[in-house]
Amino acid sequence: MNQQKWVLAAKIEGEFQAEVLRGLLEAQGVPAYISMEGAARAMGVSIGPFGEVDILVTDDRLQDALEVIRAYQAGEFEEPDE
Repeated sequence: MNQQKWVLAAKIEGEFQAEVLRGLLEAQGVPAYISMEGAARAMGVSIGPFGEVDILVTDDRLQDALEVIRAYQAGEFEEPDE
């Protein structure tokens, strides 16, 4: 049985931003999930080191994920003003 290896693609501050990026990656065909420190989630802390969320992707799609993240950070997915 072939199991996927998950690797770190990015660290994002804030669970909301991480969810947005996870959704964007999945919309681009890149399997992704987020991982957050258990204590931070339980206490509802979202600032500083406790607010960091790991974005993980399958190792075979890491380069695709990095390109999507680069484009996202460059604003390439934003809607133009009408």
